Amino acid sequence: MDHYDSQQTNDYMQPEEDWDRDLLLDPAWEKQQRKTFTAWCNSHLRKAGTQIENIEEDFRDGLKLMLLLEVISGERLAKPERGKMRVHKISNVNKALDFIASKGVKLVSIGAEEIVDGNVKMTLGMIWTIILRFAIQDISVEETSAKEGLLLWCQRKTAPYKNVNIQNFHISWKDGLGFCALIHRHRPELIDYGKLRKDDPLTNLNTAFDVAEKYLDIPKMLDAEDIVGTARPDEKAIMTYVSSFYHAFSGAQKAETAANRICKVLAVNQENEQLMEDYEKLASDLLEWIRRTVPWLENRTPENTMQAMQQKLEDFRDYRRLHKPPKVQEKCQLEINFNTLQTKLRLSNRPAFMPSEGKMVSDINNAWSGLEQAEKGYEEWQLNEIRRLERLDHLAEKFRQKASIHEAWTDGKEAMLQQKDYEIATLSEIKALLKKHEAFESDLAAHQDRVEQIAAIAQELNELDYYNSPSVNARCQKICDQWDNLGALTQKRREALERTEKLLETIDQLYLEYAKRAAPFNNWMEGAMEDLQDTFIVHTIEEIQGLTTAHEQFKATLPDADKERQAILGIHNEVTKIVQTYHVNMAGTNPYTTITPQEINGKWDHVRQLVPRRDQALMEEHTRQQQNERLRKQFAAQANIIGPWIQTKMEEIGRISIEMHGTLEDQLNHLRQYEKSIVNYKPKIDQLEGDHQQIQEALIFDNKHTNYTMEHIRVGWEQLLTTIARTMNEVENQILTRDAKGISQEQMNEFRASFNHFDRKKTGMMDTDDFRACLISMGYNMGEAEFARIMSIVDPNRIGVVTFQAFIDFMSRETADTDTADQVMASFKILAGDKNYITLDELRRELPPDQAEYCIARMAPYTGPDAVPGALDYMSFSTALYGESDL
Repeated sequence: MDHYDSQQTNDYMQPEEDWDRDLLLDPAWEKQQRKTFTAWCNSHLRKAGTQIENIEEDFRDGLKLMLLLEVISGERLAKPERGKMRVHKISNVNKALDFIASKGVKLVSIGAEEIVDGNVKMTLGMIWTIILRFAIQDISVEETSAKEGLLLWCQRKTAPYKNVNIQNFHISWKDGLGFCALIHRHRPELIDYGKLRKDDPLTNLNTAFDVAEKYLDIPKMLDAEDIVGTARPDEKAIMTYVSSFYHAFSGAQKAETAANRICKVLAVNQENEQLMEDYEKLASDLLEWIRRTVPWLENRTPENTMQAMQQKLEDFRDYRRLHKPPKVQEKCQLEINFNTLQTKLRLSNRPAFMPSEGKMVSDINNAWSGLEQAEKGYEEWQLNEIRRLERLDHLAEKFRQKASIHEAWTDGKEAMLQQKDYEIATLSEIKALLKKHEAFESDLAAHQDRVEQIAAIAQELNELDYYNSPSVNARCQKICDQWDNLGALTQKRREALERTEKLLETIDQLYLEYAKRAAPFNNWMEGAMEDLQDTFIVHTIEEIQGLTTAHEQFKATLPDADKERQAILGIHNEVTKIVQTYHVNMAGTNPYTTITPQEINGKWDHVRQLVPRRDQALMEEHTRQQQNERLRKQFAAQANIIGPWIQTKMEEIGRISIEMHGTLEDQLNHLRQYEKSIVNYKPKIDQLEGDHQQIQEALIFDNKHTNYTMEHIRVGWEQLLTTIARTMNEVENQILTRDAKGISQEQMNEFRASFNHFDRKKTGMMDTDDFRACLISMGYNMGEAEFARIMSIVDPNRIGVVTFQAFIDFMSRETADTDTADQVMASFKILAGDKNYITLDELRRELPPDQAEYCIARMAPYTGPDAVPGALDYMSFSTALYGESDL
């Protein structure tokens, strides 16, 4: 709890009753404040050559108080009274308090009389007000001031330090690391922070206090033992101590700032001088480079070869790409340095910089302009010289390229035209050779222009007196002679190819006719063989009959197929006759097909062998399908009787469980008769299982004579047995409920009628809405909470439906509740007599021995201290006997 908290409205004091309450709560704080405030006051009073020993005694006459205010404010106060009387002391203290008030401090409940009387609470409050005003209020850090500013300053300075987290001015400083971090942040040579341990606060605090007193001129205001031994150190004492650190370091920082300003001025002067030296050197180097470069650019001596001129151009490009850019950058940097230097000198109120003669920026710009003019003329001269030599080199290179291309094209063409490859070629190859020859003729005509261009270029080189004209003329003559020879060979080859084409066309037509007829006939035979050898799977007599009919139709087509086979073989024989007659050199077999006469004859023989095998397989399958059909009809006859019988019995059992004919015993007897008749029907199910076994062994998967499968029959039979058993169990449970609850047959009928009426879906169960409507119809007036309670009884598993058994259990329970309560009251009055309680000993005497112990064990927990010890009142008796939810 804070003793003397300052308000943001400059209310630095609290009412006197607050001082009394705080000091009564924690006397240890008064001790800490005495020591801290005394040390703080002495740190200022020693500047005037005095100090105090006892804070509440030494300020009583007001003299040292006024002196303290003069020291810390730097102002003179009114002349003090030197008398020893009480009135003189009060006058001095009032002068001090008036001075404090003149500084905007609102004093609450502090008067001169309390200070003169040595009131320690008022004296400490006054000193704290002075500390706040003159040591803390003026602290400003990042738009925060006073306490918040001091706290923010501490947080900023200690943020980088491990185990330091300053959040307040009490427990955050107990381990001493905060004080050590502040010292190390500003004077790291005074403390080895890495050796400090958070679990040794006494060492940390003593280290910080001793170093501050010895090296920072901050008096020791607190004892480490007082801080460690207090659960929460006094906030005012800590703030006072920490503010001394702030003022000590802020003064050192101001001195450091002043020194930095002087160093900055010297550094600026040194930097300016260096910029001047750099400018002079850079200007000299740049002017010297321009002086050496201009004569090279003004040299116009022509070269004799293109290679030499290209080398000269390459040197100029290197100059542009490698040598000039750095100089451009140097010139730009020179101007930047000059402008920067002049700006810095002007800002520093220094005279402007004047470079040496001839090194002004304007001198450098003039020299650079001369360099660029020479550069421009040099480049234009180089380009003109290159264009002059380029024309001759271009024509010579063009002649060489066109001649090389033409010679590469003609290479091997004469040998190709003299080939006789057409003598062993097929018709398609002859046609391909003809088209290839036509393409060559087109290519030959296209090259006519190139030959003419070669001759024209050679003529132009001769007219321009090209130095290598004899070589050009010899090469051009060789090209023209070869061109004439290629034309003659081309015409001769065309005539030979056309003669051979006519001879092979007749044979090709016969080959084509053979291929057109052989291919479909071969496909027909392969399809026939595949069909005759195909393994068929049928499941009905109709399917096997369809296969037999298709096979007979296939056998009827065999004579026509044999005639087509003979016609195809006749075409092949005619080709053989033509080849032998005209001595045609055949290069290969029929190009249109790979089917040979031998293959056709072999496949035909195979088809003839497969036909009788297929006849035998179809006959055997027909016999097997007749036997399967008999098994289907046998199973269907029984299944079509049993299936409807099971469905009928299921419906009859459902009606018995819902209808209200007779008593529950009559319904149970009726159901047992149904059970007996169902059990007696089991042999027919077994017989149907035997028929189904035969069908499975015969691999019969469907039966068009019935919609019932054996699985349907089995499931229906099992459901029938389950339904009759469950229905009988429900009726037996209803009988037990009726007898246990004393429900009459008329009530049971009424329950059943209500249940059936609201079972709108006729499923034997009511959903939630139906059950709510049923209860309302029976006179229940209930809200959602009551209905939820009832549903938890009738539907404990929360499946959303209510069975008839749950319904009658609930209704019987509701009917019996009133009677049960009356019975409990009567029993209690008989046993209690004139008393309003029953003891356990009375129960032990009244009940039979075998029931007494059980009853007492159940009721013992309900005996309470409010009644006679070991006794039960009526509510405890009924609760122990029937439970809280029953009554």
